[in-house]
Amino acid sequence: MIKAGEKAVESKGWIAAHKWLLLRRTSQLGILGLFLLGPWAGIWLVKGNLVSSLTLDVLPLTDPYVLLQSFLAGHAIASTALIGAAIVILVYLLVGGRMYCSWVCPINMVTDLAQWLREKLHIKGNTLSISRQFRYWVFAMTLGAAFITSSLVWEFVNPVSLLHRGLIFGMGLTTSVVLAVFLFDLLISRRGWCGHICPVGVFYSLLGQRAWLRVNAYQRENCDDCMDCFIVCPEQQVIKPALKGKGNASPLIDSSQCTNCGRCIDVCAQDVFQFERRDNSKISQAVVKQPPTRKEATE
Repeated sequence: MIKAGEKAVESKGWIAAHKWLLLRRTSQLGILGLFLLGPWAGIWLVKGNLVSSLTLDVLPLTDPYVLLQSFLAGHAIASTALIGAAIVILVYLLVGGRMYCSWVCPINMVTDLAQWLREKLHIKGNTLSISRQFRYWVFAMTLGAAFITSSLVWEFVNPVSLLHRGLIFGMGLTTSVVLAVFLFDLLISRRGWCGHICPVGVFYSLLGQRAWLRVNAYQRENCDDCMDCFIVCPEQQVIKPALKGKGNASPLIDSSQCTNCGRCIDVCAQDVFQFERRDNSKISQAVVKQPPTRKEATE
């Protein structure tokens, strides 16, 4: 059985067939490393964490999702926090909100590992079926909990925050939380944490609905229905409207749930996809075939 991306490796070479994956890992590990340089090596290029940080003692960055919770909790908001949140919001309005999930969030490496192992062990289907809408309820509950309790309840259980604290002060409970996320994705629900539960992805998807940078199936008439892009995509439902649209339907993957991870670009031997500006998206005039039914593509 040919694995997803094998044809791309044959036609483009291993590096080219994993280019965006390698860049993502460099970004995720590099960002994490910058935060750890201070407490681990005494080199304070960046102080703080993904919630709130100060780079080179000049550039403030603040997670706008946490800032929103702080506002609802009735906390006083410092001007530097507002400036930091404004900078982050501007960046994700340009590059796509859920790029946070695939290019910044360290937990993404954990869930990607679970998915890789899931494929190696040939684990099919889901033990527990969870609606993708469930994450919106979790998102609403985190905001409601902040308002009711006057505290950042989500930050007590947020795996990203726990991982940062654990790497600095000792893993302890963090190990159990990260392991739970890993096992959940491995044994219970495919891409379950990021795709069905995590409220952080919901916030950034809402933030980047009209993001400037998107994936474009600009050569969709070359699609040979190999299904590799569907197999590797963490949000499989976003591909079909752009890839299998007809006539003047836009080939732009316009869904706010797309994480701009670039894996569809990597694994496509036909070079159907590329990153492109929203305002420069090409329109394919070809009438293309509908893909074969695949239950996994709609889960």
